[in-house]
Amino acid sequence: MADHDAIVVGSGVNGLACAALLAKGGWNVCVLERNDWFGGAIKTAEITAPGFKHDVFSAWHPLWVGGPAHAQLGDDLARHGLEYLNTDFPTATAFPDGESAFLLRTAEGNAAELGEEWGPMLAGFFPNADLAFGILGTELWSRHGAGLALKAIRRFGRAGARDFGGQLLISARDWLETTFASPKAHGVLAPWVLHTGLGPEAAGSGYMAQVIAVAVQEGGMPIPRGGGAKLAEALVSYIRAQGGTCETGVRVERVSSGGVRTADGRRLLAERAVICNVTPTQLYGELLDGFQESAKRFRYGRSELQIHFALNELPKWEGDERLGKSAIVHLTPGLDGVSRAVNEAERGLLPAEATVVVGQPLTMDESRAPEGKGLLWIQLQELPWHVKGDAAGELDVGDGTWTEELRERYADRIQARLAKHIPNLESSIIKRTTLSPADLQAANVNLIHGDPYGGSLALDQNFLWRAQHKTPVENVWHIGASTHPGPGLGGGSGALVANQLLEPPLRKRIAARFMH
Repeated sequence: MADHDAIVVGSGVNGLACAALLAKGGWNVCVLERNDWFGGAIKTAEITAPGFKHDVFSAWHPLWVGGPAHAQLGDDLARHGLEYLNTDFPTATAFPDGESAFLLRTAEGNAAELGEEWGPMLAGFFPNADLAFGILGTELWSRHGAGLALKAIRRFGRAGARDFGGQLLISARDWLETTFASPKAHGVLAPWVLHTGLGPEAAGSGYMAQVIAVAVQEGGMPIPRGGGAKLAEALVSYIRAQGGTCETGVRVERVSSGGVRTADGRRLLAERAVICNVTPTQLYGELLDGFQESAKRFRYGRSELQIHFALNELPKWEGDERLGKSAIVHLTPGLDGVSRAVNEAERGLLPAEATVVVGQPLTMDESRAPEGKGLLWIQLQELPWHVKGDAAGELDVGDGTWTEELRERYADRIQARLAKHIPNLESSIIKRTTLSPADLQAANVNLIHGDPYGGSLALDQNFLWRAQHKTPVENVWHIGASTHPGPGLGGGSGALVANQLLEPPLRKRIAARFMH
């Protein structure tokens, strides 16, 4: 007899979302996690000083709160202790000249902030928002994907549907420069394409910029009270309450259509599905036999570095007082600055003027730090894995590997830039903890090369061409950032696979249709 209906390998947000949805549907599920915490890239820990709760990897949950898994599980998770906080100041950009611009929660506010084009942009987006968001919430290689395409043809006609599809591939640069006159609008929206694993010149980045612009206006920048780990804790608590099993410290060595084999010699059987929340490198190169060549073809994207600050007081920003209230502030010269930094990173160089993501969770959740203290979450998304040189010509990169020395000297550069905008930063530092791409890879086996987005999102590895959920091995499924709809803390691929597994067989669907 099988031990479980489904075994989920890996407890990233997609693995936990999939397991929770299957458990809600009555399946007996088992989640196996190799690390000593649940959540994958969701982890909250005191990595600087006691009392400072840092989201060590991912931190912001708009995709989760606006996504399909939360829609189905939100009330259940609230009963298991999950509470979301939000803000009227989700994001801003601080420019080198001291000016700033903000993306707010109302259409009127954004039109005043970013230009009169904001209203017409929304008017063009909302009538077809079901198609735009539907692409990210649909299994594209399926009858549901075909249904979405048919809906577009019925709405626009064949030629119109073709043109609509073509517009989805526009670059962020082309979309921003043809839509908004204001460089401030470009500077607010361009950095957000980095959070999708793309750059401003990449195919599809304009579509993602539109989706994010609307999603942030409508949904804000929610975070869980007490830290991002509260989401993982609530999902695990819910799964266990439904009779499921969740274990940490278990390394899976082999996967087959009937179950898994663990490093400690156990053989666990699954009646219906084995679902792997891992990279293609792991799935096809290690867990399944006979697919090593497929694993070698998958490419990884740019690397990430993070800096975590514990501060003796709250940061005091120069300029607009709203900067100190904003959940995420980007430091960049604007669209060209983002483009230049991406180009330098992709050529193997440390960017001279990287796009700095400054996260301020204390703007919503004072429980993250002792009273009166400050905490900053810094992300750099435009870095090479193998460093060929420094675009600024300042740092000795040695043999190109991420040593502790290179990590700290690059963090010094970022800290100096931050201090120009936050004059009290350096005098208030209690502790700084920096995680290089090498540190990220060592911490989480899914963060290969310190790539937080599960692999390059060049067009041949995106949308229809992202790694497929259904593998060549019967009953084995693939989820996670490397699969559609790609990266982001939304649980999208976990929900897509769970809903497919819970869908009645074709014969039952046909019978139900005739009965009605």
